[in-house]
Amino acid sequence: MSNAEDHAGTRRDFLYYATAGAGAVATGAAVWPLVNQMNPSADVRALSTIRVDVGAVSEGSQITVQWLGKPVFIRNRSQSEIEDARSVDLSDLPDPVARNENIQGEAEATDENRTLDEEGRWLVMMGVCTHLGCVPLGNGAGDYNGWFCPCHGSHYDAAGRIRRGPAPTNLPVPLAEFVDETTILLG
Repeated sequence: MSNAEDHAGTRRDFLYYATAGAGAVATGAAVWPLVNQMNPSADVRALSTIRVDVGAVSEGSQITVQWLGKPVFIRNRSQSEIEDARSVDLSDLPDPVARNENIQGEAEATDENRTLDEEGRWLVMMGVCTHLGCVPLGNGAGDYNGWFCPCHGSHYDAAGRIRRGPAPTNLPVPLAEFVDETTILLG
């Protein structure tokens, strides 16, 4: 009788494991489509990085491009704009943090920490006011010759740092790099 009892126990154990395994596979097959639908779609993944040709952007002017549904300001600053931005005393800034995705950790909001190149000619920033999400006016607008948000009166300087108004932080600098002499990769 002991062989028959052992055989019955082995058979019962097999049925338990087979049923549990089939249940796990069925649960996984039912749950996977629900989890997978939360992933970004192919068109969103394709727009996660863009290349921008800045070869035609003359000194002292800017272009605005759309990236991830938001405007991005790319400015080729003049020497006087660079000098104005670099002469600012950081203690005068309401927000002394760089907000630059290219820099790991927190850094001071110096002009050098906010520009794309060492000379400071190229400034790339998200073109959304940090107060309520309006799009500021550029090309030397506002009291600090940078950007001005007419909706609520935020003034940004030539480095995109908040200087006056209700905006709590500087315009953020997205992840960007030069891939060649005239092409910037965003993202």
